[in-house]
Amino acid sequence: MTTQLRRERHSVSSLKIHLVCVTKYRRSVFTSESLSLIEISFNEVAKKMDFQVLEFNGESDHIHVLIEFPPKLSISQMVNALKGVSSRRYGQAGHPKPYGKEALWSPSYFVSSVGGAPIEVLKKYIQNQEKPC
Repeated sequence: MTTQLRRERHSVSSLKIHLVCVTKYRRSVFTSESLSLIEISFNEVAKKMDFQVLEFNGESDHIHVLIEFPPKLSISQMVNALKGVSSRRYGQAGHPKPYGKEALWSPSYFVSSVGGAPIEVLKKYIQNQEKPC
């Protein structure tokens, strides 16, 4: 398996996260059409901020996204931009928001780092480094 590395001026990285966002009050408001609109919004934000949406899918009340990003961006910056733009575009397209409120998304989210070697392999690699005399 080959891993694509992001090469920038002062860094080489492979940072990937699994992001889960749920609708406000966990209401079932998404349709396949509205999920497509959200995916398009996410890809536009990713292009502007210089990160990449590798996978996107969702159900009626939440979405899952696999994102690759540079070390200069924080996860909260990306999530705020993704949720803000997608909520605005979702409303502009005339899709219903939970209980007719202004917000589409719950303020919380789940994120987990993914990829690379398992933790135990990394621990052993670090433990087996030769200490200087």
